[in-house]
Amino acid sequence: MIKHKIFCAFLFILFAIGSNGQEMGKSISASSDYNDLVALFRAWRLFEKPPLKEGAPDYTKATFDMRWTTFESLRTRLNAIEKSNWPIEQQVDWYIVWAEMNGYDFNHHILKPWERDPAFYKSIWTERSDVPAHEGPTHHRTTELWTYTFPLSSSEKKRLMADLRVIAPLNAQAKMNLTGNAKELWRAGIRDIKVQSVHLKSLLEMEDIKSDPELAKIIEGATASTDDLTDWLTVQADRKTGPSGIGKENYTWYLQNVHLVPLTWEDEVMLLKSELASAWTSLKLEEHRNRALPMIEDVGSEAEYAKLADRSATSLMGFLKEQEIVTVKDYFEPALREHLGSYVPKETRNFFYITAHLDPRPLFSHFYHWFELARMDTEPNKSEIRKGPLLYNIFDSRNEGMATAVEEMFMDAGLYDDSPRSKEIVYIMIAQRAARGLGSLYAHSNEMTMEEAGGVHSEYTPRGWMKTEKDLLLFEQHLYLRQPGYGSSYISGKYLIKEALADYAKTMEDEGKAFKVKDFFDQMNAMGNIPVSLGHWQLTGNDSAIMTIGSRK
Repeated sequence: MIKHKIFCAFLFILFAIGSNGQEMGKSISASSDYNDLVALFRAWRLFEKPPLKEGAPDYTKATFDMRWTTFESLRTRLNAIEKSNWPIEQQVDWYIVWAEMNGYDFNHHILKPWERDPAFYKSIWTERSDVPAHEGPTHHRTTELWTYTFPLSSSEKKRLMADLRVIAPLNAQAKMNLTGNAKELWRAGIRDIKVQSVHLKSLLEMEDIKSDPELAKIIEGATASTDDLTDWLTVQADRKTGPSGIGKENYTWYLQNVHLVPLTWEDEVMLLKSELASAWTSLKLEEHRNRALPMIEDVGSEAEYAKLADRSATSLMGFLKEQEIVTVKDYFEPALREHLGSYVPKETRNFFYITAHLDPRPLFSHFYHWFELARMDTEPNKSEIRKGPLLYNIFDSRNEGMATAVEEMFMDAGLYDDSPRSKEIVYIMIAQRAARGLGSLYAHSNEMTMEEAGGVHSEYTPRGWMKTEKDLLLFEQHLYLRQPGYGSSYISGKYLIKEALADYAKTMEDEGKAFKVKDFFDQMNAMGNIPVSLGHWQLTGNDSAIMTIGSRK
């Protein structure tokens, strides 16, 4: 990566490095015990959470610099572990910790969301993400409103007050920390902070909160500080003139060493261009094949949508079970049915709502996400290192890649034999993801502005379906500029999933064994939400993807 010259103060956080009293600077002897990796992982995760400053996580430069020596000690301990004789599954866990530490390094020196990205300071989250953690850089003390049930119990009121008390000191700290010059990140981030104020004010409208002076006062203070931060950001915005993309070299390093995607920026551009052309071509050939068939009519009422969504969910779940695509767990269907959506008038439908009002099954296939989250909640992985969300969105190639891959895989396996024109929706969705990812790549290389990247996203999505509602376009391109690699992960992850399936199928064939689709999905599911390159290795014993990754041990 980039060479660093950082002068750090001597640290006192011995508990964070978990060294049994070992002093910093002392040589660290090699270990070959997997349990030492687990202990190190615990110490690393403890360290990764910053200390508090006036009740909020401390993201000041002085604190980051002071803690760097501790981080280096943790990384030295990781690199001293001798893992070559471990089972592949345990070696995979080592690489997960390695990737997370690389993510900390990259954030510290390059991405710096606490300095460059006002949206980093968004505290109020009203919905659970459909992937293991929030998409994009997020601070460590967010208020997850979706975890609360209103009216609040006494204990939940205390928890909410503790959450909300973080907002004012964090907003004050943001005005000191945000020294970056990333013009587009800055301007787009103001919107996130404004929306936070709206959510806080909505809380004050709730009867049980409005009548509680103690809680209302805390919310009023959080709202005032949020509005003050919005005003400050707006005043500062005109002074921001710099690029927001991280550049090709940094992007490739991050892709390979943090997200463990064995591709370069250039590789992803070629891959997404190919996928975009393929999706358009397949769409037009499918339209030609179906030219004598009537177009699918969109539903026009709440009752019609409810009936369509129910029928589609039943169809998808029956297909997965009857065609032996994956072992369908008891929690799959309830997880899906919590997210069937509702009727949206035609004039306000965004891209995904357009597809859902024709045939929701392509979108519901992507909701494989919710199966994976239900599994994480219900059957956590036996590895302590894998059971929770990986840091820095390292899960993106796996979770977004799998959700995108199954849209096409389920189609190829026969999900739409009863509705040929539904295949057209699948190809449109693939084209949309390729177009938006391609735009995000050019935004990160600073060859396009975020608006121009959105133009690629909008113009190359078939049927004009990305031109109907601008909020989704802004949200997606802003996220992908904030989180390198995320915009392309849908298509690059799909490619890696297919590559893993192909290698697994060939292995079965070489060994004279029958290939079963369900075995592939079940084994991938059992590995947890880890980068596809690691899952491929554990599945087949083929570590070529890991071996091609840049600066590795």
